[in-house]
Amino acid sequence: MEILGSTFDDSVFSEARNRVPAALSSYSAKLCEPEWFCQSAALDTDDSLDKQKVYKFRGDLAVRRGDYQKALDAYNSCLEWIADNNLTIRRDVLEGMARCCTKLGQRDKALDLVALLSKEASNTCHLTSLLLLKVAIYQHFGDIGFKISSLQQLCSVLPFNPWHWYSLGQTCLQLLESNRTTGLCSSQRGELAEEKNDGVIEEQQEEAAELGEGTTWLKACTCFIRTRLLLRILRQQQSSFVLQRSENALQTADEALQRLSPKETTLQALTEVMSEDLIPEKMREDYQDGESLASMCVQNFRERWWNKILLTGVLESDGRSTSSTDGHKVLTLK
Repeated sequence: MEILGSTFDDSVFSEARNRVPAALSSYSAKLCEPEWFCQSAALDTDDSLDKQKVYKFRGDLAVRRGDYQKALDAYNSCLEWIADNNLTIRRDVLEGMARCCTKLGQRDKALDLVALLSKEASNTCHLTSLLLLKVAIYQHFGDIGFKISSLQQLCSVLPFNPWHWYSLGQTCLQLLESNRTTGLCSSQRGELAEEKNDGVIEEQQEEAAELGEGTTWLKACTCFIRTRLLLRILRQQQSSFVLQRSENALQTADEALQRLSPKETTLQALTEVMSEDLIPEKMREDYQDGESLASMCVQNFRERWWNKILLTGVLESDGRSTSSTDGHKVLTLK
């Protein structure tokens, strides 16, 4: 069984026919000193591409050294010299600026840059990078509710990627263990409503209202079960350190489920719902990495899984509540 783009066209490995050797003109490689772009003379040029490279390299080096303000300044200067059609470098620089703002504690500015990037997202690779960036920002500022919402969107965009499910499960478990059982505070709900150019505001507001103890517990169980199902399928094609990583994640998922201690009937019900679409042919058909956003249709987390899970009645059968204001039930993790 081969899935998720793991097959290759035989023509990739075939030899080219009737290849005519071309004469190469003389070429002298340009030699650069280490960190040549840090020298003031590096900007003594009228070439906009050269200036873009200098500022980009300076920003990247500053990030590596942990000087995020210097990196942010360099990236800002770089933006002025990026050609209008060079969207790849522009996105790279904007993401670098957002990560610098995050490190500098500038949450609103970082999210403004995320909103700018979202306008230019045109395929699932862009959307995936954007959501991972949001996860990093929310993680840095301790916005667990927002982080959960972004991870759910990642699971919806790439439903057969076990690592997004694994991260979502770990985050829900973290929320439970930190005793944050009352959902998002009113100020955070307000921030959700004020986010600009975000097409998932309504979904995020719904998630904010659902972060009750029982709901978070159920999502943690669901995510670890989905992680196990996916990794058991994918490890058939894996070896070496990739297989070892999957085995470690499987062990962690099993241990997490033991601590969450769902009833056997709950495990069976959740496994049935979360395995419905795990058919090799369907997994190949639905693989969307790099697909244009204009042509793809993604069901959100609630439509694709959550409504089905709630219909099973597993929370009630397990003696738990979805209410975020239920102060009478106390979740105990073993």
